[in-house]
Amino acid sequence: MTELLTNFPLWAALSAILLAQFIKVPLQYIASRRFDWTLLTSTGGMPSSHSGAVTALATAIALQEGLGSPFFAIAAIFGIIVMFDATGVRWHAGEQATVVNQLVTDFNKIMEEMKAWPTKEEKEKQKELKELLGHQPIEVFFGGVLGIVLTFILHALVF
Repeated sequence: MTELLTNFPLWAALSAILLAQFIKVPLQYIASRRFDWTLLTSTGGMPSSHSGAVTALATAIALQEGLGSPFFAIAAIFGIIVMFDATGVRWHAGEQATVVNQLVTDFNKIMEEMKAWPTKEEKEKQKELKELLGHQPIEVFFGGVLGIVLTFILHALVF
């Protein structure tokens, strides 16, 4: 149990996730002038907590084990795959969700015009697909920078 509590790469990665998720709230506030606390547990957005986590993990392993370590190689390849996925597959899935949601909205408008639609809140009528699944490359980049910088700071404080 003590080993778990002193596992620097684990705590660096978890700290990067928490910090990245927290940072999303004030950044959204700056952009929209409203607090959206759901961002604390949502995917997507600036910065990428996935990128922050994998770069923090790889950086912590590099600091602890060295760049020649097979553990660093595993973490680096894992990080590249996660970051590629965040900007690729997941981003495109989010784009498709946007199109599907627009189709649903358009369909609902047509149905509303064609017959008497019971008066309800729009949220009750449809359940939207989640559009914010992936990340733009800039979000992945800043998530990665966050992970690296945070890990160096934590390493300096801990060691």
